[in-house]
Amino acid sequence: MERESMEFDVVIVGAGPAGLATACRLMQISKDADKEITVCVVEKGSEVGAHILSGAVFQADVLDELFDDWRDTDSPVKTQVTHDEIYLFNSNTQSRLIPNSLVPKTMHNDGNYIISVGNLARWLAERAEAMGVEIFPGFAASELLFNDDNSVKGILIGDMGVGEDGQPKAGYMPGMELHAKYTVFSEGCRGHLGKQLIEKYHLDNGKTPQHYGLGFKEIWKIPAEQHQQGKVVHTGGWPLNNGSSGGGFMYHMEDNQVAVGLIIDLNYKNPHLSPFDEFQRYKTHPVISQYLTGGERLSYGARAITKGGLNSLPKMSFPGGLIIGCNAGTLNFSKIKGTHTAIKSGIIAAKTLGEGLIAGLAGGKDLDCFQARFEESWLHEELYQSRNFGPALHKFGTLIGGAFNFIDQNWFGGKFPVTFRDETPDYANMGLASDYNKIDYPKPDGKLSFDKLSSVYLSSTYHEENQPCHLRLKDKSVPIAINLVKFDEPAQRYCPAGVYEVVEEAGNKKFVINGQNCIHCKTCDIKDPSQNITWVTPEGGGGPNYPNM
Repeated sequence: MERESMEFDVVIVGAGPAGLATACRLMQISKDADKEITVCVVEKGSEVGAHILSGAVFQADVLDELFDDWRDTDSPVKTQVTHDEIYLFNSNTQSRLIPNSLVPKTMHNDGNYIISVGNLARWLAERAEAMGVEIFPGFAASELLFNDDNSVKGILIGDMGVGEDGQPKAGYMPGMELHAKYTVFSEGCRGHLGKQLIEKYHLDNGKTPQHYGLGFKEIWKIPAEQHQQGKVVHTGGWPLNNGSSGGGFMYHMEDNQVAVGLIIDLNYKNPHLSPFDEFQRYKTHPVISQYLTGGERLSYGARAITKGGLNSLPKMSFPGGLIIGCNAGTLNFSKIKGTHTAIKSGIIAAKTLGEGLIAGLAGGKDLDCFQARFEESWLHEELYQSRNFGPALHKFGTLIGGAFNFIDQNWFGGKFPVTFRDETPDYANMGLASDYNKIDYPKPDGKLSFDKLSSVYLSSTYHEENQPCHLRLKDKSVPIAINLVKFDEPAQRYCPAGVYEVVEEAGNKKFVINGQNCIHCKTCDIKDPSQNITWVTPEGGGGPNYPNM
């Protein structure tokens, strides 16, 4: 098919903090050099920020590197952290407050801010557009385009108006090709094009497998007398004391609102575990419920988190482009923060691209100098100091691993003379259903705990139903013939949106995919024990519409 095309110096895939920081810095470099650099940002969400979900406590000093006037603007970075509390939950009713003197220093939040990363992205997009960046929300980058020399040429915007049968419907609009000298992939965790690039160019050679968590988040409006603006609470232990690991959080934002969430490491073994139901149980613990009781749940969402750190970080350059931010895995798990690191990776990317373009560098090159700039930056130093944090928890568990991390961070400054590695992919940890007891989760009470469908409703998720399914099975027989037999088909439980079901028709089991429910968390692409599910972009504009996440 002959398609229309547009040419840019740089095309950026994903309007998150990393991609927008790249765009903003590129325009600053262009202005300083008095030489035009054309930049386009493509965003699959219906608007900038629609698909962004994060806790989030933000290390805001990175913005000083991007805009020296940001404190004088209407930025959404307003609620400063007033104090931290870290608890170990021993049971569903008991807990122990951990003294600050025993907490790894990376988890102290003095000077940080509680923010909505979605709103930060919206603000960054406004700044970028004011500087001349073209931003196209509602258009999904569906395929990679290559030059004859195997370098990346750009991306193909997915067709609009294709039916479930693959045939054009009324109003069909073919996708456009966006060509660039260099393409930056900042799709967020487990980006489907980033995944292809890592495999094609072997960017993860010599690295440990990437590791992930599944993060849940709800925003609640709570009674004023229960609200303590600026308070940050982190927890470990229950309900994740059943062979799983992770931790919970509650952040007191402005306007009597709190963000409450739970992160579950996707290396868990028990196939009967339901991450969604673990989150619902979490909210009933007295340390959490004391704030939520009498409140109103406003929004819900879930998203996978890239948490392998430096040990799993792939080579971030390849012929014709860069992969940055959470798409590469720059999150600092020891801080439970990835926004400041994503922005920094974008700043480094922009410097690398901008200097090359201004000097007349031809497109399609492998910008190896990015690696040198990365290794000279505070971002590399920070990730190096935190390289053992996740592997220690995986290797030794919450208590012993936590004690090691305290010693490593507080006594050795993250430079303990040993590097731990976790060489097992998360999906490979899934155990057989016959080896584990089923978990009896309580029914939701409609006050603190809720069902999946009412939760997905709060995410304002929408997909045009008559379109090709974006959750693709390599082998349609695997869910019933293998996963159901061996693992009681865990997709029924690990999906936080009720996308996957096993139903019975005429005495036969059938695997059903309710793709219209998908909130684009990518958990299925990561955790399926047979690695049989591939997530690709649906029609542009589909998915969740998070207002303030």
